[in-house]
Amino acid sequence: MSKPKNQMRYLNVNRYLLNKHPLISENPKELEDKVKKILDQKISGLSFSPYLEGQDPSVKSLISHQQIADRLEIIRPYTKWIRTFSTTNGNEEVPRIAHEKSLKTLVGAWLDSDLENNEIEINNIIEIAKAGHADMVAIGNEVLLREDFEVEQLIEYIRRVKQAVPHVPVGYVDAYYMFVNYPEIVDECDVLFANCYPFWEHCALEISVEYMKKMYELVSKNAKGKQVVISETGWPTKGETYGAAQPSYENAMRYFIHTFEWANKENIQLFYFSSFDEVWKINHEGEYGAYWGLWDKDGKFKFGK
Repeated sequence: MSKPKNQMRYLNVNRYLLNKHPLISENPKELEDKVKKILDQKISGLSFSPYLEGQDPSVKSLISHQQIADRLEIIRPYTKWIRTFSTTNGNEEVPRIAHEKSLKTLVGAWLDSDLENNEIEINNIIEIAKAGHADMVAIGNEVLLREDFEVEQLIEYIRRVKQAVPHVPVGYVDAYYMFVNYPEIVDECDVLFANCYPFWEHCALEISVEYMKKMYELVSKNAKGKQVVISETGWPTKGETYGAAQPSYENAMRYFIHTFEWANKENIQLFYFSSFDEVWKINHEGEYGAYWGLWDKDGKFKFGK
């Protein structure tokens, strides 16, 4: 099966017609109080990274039980779910430890062009799900976006896992528009995990959440009645201006507040990106990559005391 022609890459909406959010506050303390109030009521989900400074998943750094437990304990009071990204190099222990802390788990298998490692990831995620530590399963993260392999191979992985663990909802994570480009993936999934980042589409903060709503609506319209989960969205606290998108301490708080006001009102399951700042991402995404966390690299809450 060849790739579809005229692939959609970004949302086709007139940004000038989107409703602008009024500026919540110029006062950082007021913003901090709103963020903390939302977190105290527990958000639906958080992307979880246990990596510490000096560790990097791209060089297969091993993570310990202790650092997993320590990092989970920091975020445990503030979220109902966590999302993981891999089942190797120690990550396979995260779902069990999370369940011990009464957190629900969206467990991810990391797939890429390393087919040998893919087998380990797939076998491990099946074992995790069979052991009862996966509430949902995600097979791959932006594999089609990166063009790591063809869609047929991805479908084969999804089918293998679904057959092995029919009692657990199985889906795939990618940029929202990829579910329009690849309707055959929609057919295979029990649930669709859509990454929705207005920031990476140069959106001004004022229209960012309205824009994200359109991303979500597009996936829902093409979901054939299946559940759509926003598997990632967020806003960095540092970095250069990216088109009309401006990273800043205050804008990150405003985006978080607007996002959960909408998601909570509409009862949309959403995993915020991310739990902790990740130093290793500087080498892959530049300065932006390291500052998406609600907590800093040392586990200190970034938005007030």
